This record gives sequence, C-alpha cells and structure tokens, in this order.
Amino acid sequence: MKRAGILNRHLAGALAELGHGDGVLICDVGMPIPAGPRVVDLAFRAGVPSFAEVLDGLLAELVVEGATAADEVREANPETASLLADRLPDLVHVPHDGLKALSAGARLVVRTGEARPYANVLLRCGVFF
Repeated sequence: MKRAGILNRHLAGALAELGHGDGVLICDVGMPIPAGPRVVDLAFRAGVPSFAEVLDGLLAELVVEGATAADEVREANPETASLLADRLPDLVHVPHDGLKALSAGARLVVRTGEARPYANVLLRCGVFF
C-alpha cells in the first residue's frame, strides 16, 4: 500500500501511464467531458474535492511543461485565475470553446467536485530530465 501521494488507485495508475506531451484536463463538475480520454471522476459532492486540492496533488506528481485555461476564468472566477497564475506562471489563455476543443485531445480527464465557473485547466506533461 502506498503511504503518500495520490492514493486513488485509478488516478495513480492513469498518471503512471502518461508520457511526454500527453494532456491532462483537470475540470469542474460542469465541464463537458469529451469522448475518448480516460476519465477519473473524483467528484463526491459540490465542492469536494476542490479544484485547488486536485491541482496541487497532481502538480506534486507530474512534470508539467505547459498549461491552458479559459480566458473567461479571469472575470468569472478570479480566485481560480489567481491560483492558476500562481501555480502555472507560463499559463496560456484561450476562449472557453477553444479549451473544450483542445480537451478532446487529452489523454486523461480528472473531474473534481468544484462548482465554480471555469475551474478547468489542461496540463501538458513534460519530462523530468
């Protein structure tokens, strides 16, 4: 049994399968989930787990070389916009419809219980060397 890190076996296994350039969408409960990517649904109740908790847990486990969020997060959800700016200094913003289109190419979708608008980010995996 693991003693630390991500304990959810479905999520830990999915993370172990990722490679350089793979996309990981961390999304709120309202984001449309595209057909195709593997989905690990962590949503339990509205707000649980939060987007911030899941983002921080994944950033502790992954090498991230890029990230994309929706332009709309800045106005509709400034708290999440600030969180993303703090955690991902090279964050790129695109219109929400563009983020939805990009998410179709993700390898993994991690759905949180977040119930605030535009709490979504598409991470691009890097390499540790």
